Amino acid sequence: MGKRITIIQGHPDFQGGHFCHALADEYAKGCEDGGHEVKRIHVAQLEFPLLRTKEEFEKGVPPDSIKQAQDAIRWADHLLILYPLWLGSMPALLKAFLEQVFRPGFAFQYQSGGKVPKKLLSGKSARIVVTMGMPAFVYRWFFLAHSLKSLERNILGFAGIGPIRASLIGNIEGMKEKQRLGWLDEMRGLGDVGK
Repeated sequence: MGKRITIIQGHPDFQGGHFCHALADEYAKGCEDGGHEVKRIHVAQLEFPLLRTKEEFEKGVPPDSIKQAQDAIRWADHLLILYPLWLGSMPALLKAFLEQVFRPGFAFQYQSGGKVPKKLLSGKSARIVVTMGMPAFVYRWFFLAHSLKSLERNILGFAGIGPIRASLIGNIEGMKEKQRLGWLDEMRGLGDVGK
């Protein structure tokens, strides 16, 4: 039986045409091959404000674009999140999107008496795909994959999502065509099995 999969395209260029977009397209084709249902969220195409206060985060009403994204995430069994590494982290637009989406009442629920918040997105899995100019092993071993670990632990894991897998794709600018095709094939294969 197929899974319900939501692809979150975190590249901030709304015009597309980047390797992140090609990877997402191949993953979606693999999902179709594997009999999975797919929804897509293109963060760069959404209109939403930055959150600036704790009050807004906890009690503000999310805009319709964010409510629709929350519905697509709630619907999914599995999430694919793609983004390019910018200044060692995710692009600011994606971070702003995640702050809007992963609010109390959707991603987690505060508990009385100082108890650990209840995780509201348990039962979902995720894959994070990060593209970067540096070699992936440098990001993982020298920089300790800091931003990836933060997304895994402080956002997705905090909401109960797991297991979380990651694909780190380095040397984007210097990648040979054969390597690009290899990554596209891998993404299509992952989509086929819904991982």
